[in-house]
Amino acid sequence: MPLRFCSPRFLVFVFLISAIPIAYIISEERAVPATHVFHYHSTGFFRECAKWDDQGRRFLVSFLEGGVGEILVPDDYAPGPGDVVLKEVTVVKDFDLAGNSSLGIAVDRLRNRLLVVVADLLGNRYSGLAAYDLSSWKRLFLTRLSGPSDEKSFADDVAIDADGNAYVTDAKASKIWKVGAHGELLSIIRNPLFTPRQWYKTLVALNGIVYHPDGYLIVIHTFSGNLFKIDLAKGHEVKLIEVVGGTLIFGDGLDLISPTKLVVAGNPSGRLVESSDGWETASVVAKFKGPIHRLSTAATVKDGKVYLNHLVGMGYPKKTHALVEAVF
Repeated sequence: MPLRFCSPRFLVFVFLISAIPIAYIISEERAVPATHVFHYHSTGFFRECAKWDDQGRRFLVSFLEGGVGEILVPDDYAPGPGDVVLKEVTVVKDFDLAGNSSLGIAVDRLRNRLLVVVADLLGNRYSGLAAYDLSSWKRLFLTRLSGPSDEKSFADDVAIDADGNAYVTDAKASKIWKVGAHGELLSIIRNPLFTPRQWYKTLVALNGIVYHPDGYLIVIHTFSGNLFKIDLAKGHEVKLIEVVGGTLIFGDGLDLISPTKLVVAGNPSGRLVESSDGWETASVVAKFKGPIHRLSTAATVKDGKVYLNHLVGMGYPKKTHALVEAVF
């Protein structure tokens, strides 16, 4: 007998189906973490990116609803059972950017500033890059990367080179904007390698990006899993890094542990990639499984340890977020 949409049998069926993921989430939340976790209370459900600011002894996090917060870690903080839940404090909330999301962030300690990618999450009608003083939180510049009259774009992540230039990935139109140290839009990097042949692999394009101290960028394409090397000294020459040992599909934020080791966030929670030839080739050498239901989106390094930012906070009215140590 077919199920009628308003019948008791159908309602019981819906309840049972919905109870499965809820039960899984509850069990995951109650489980004792295998590694150290910084928990913090927040006013929002979604935190896109987190980076450790060593000089300020704090994590900086971007709000999907727009804005930036800081989570101070006390000097006497000692990881272990019964860890104190830290508190997020809002430091940036620009009303002229209301309706846009804050996404990738990068700490530029040499110039005492934080770079923040800003974009229209749903409509893809605006993309920008803002810079803020790390002491006063005064906005230093706001550069418009795209607007309503331009092609659909979605600025996602940012990296900074040795001269203070910023490189912002476009997860919609597969390009990279180059922005000067004072906020001037310098150029746009495009390459056919950035666009896979299969249309479904273009749904989320260029995403996480890091600057390597040897003078090139490493960028990941989320839906194809392709990893690219962009040589800044050779006219932005783009090469596909040959990766073996596993896939990087659904890769999101990146961070370098060392010149030869790269962490890729994104479900499954994290992957460790190594290269011994200057990132011409690379190998996936280890994986880390964290709280998958919270969605790993970014990686950062604190005191030599890797922590993964997770998008989703749990609880009400206080939302509890997790920065999970990834041990490979």
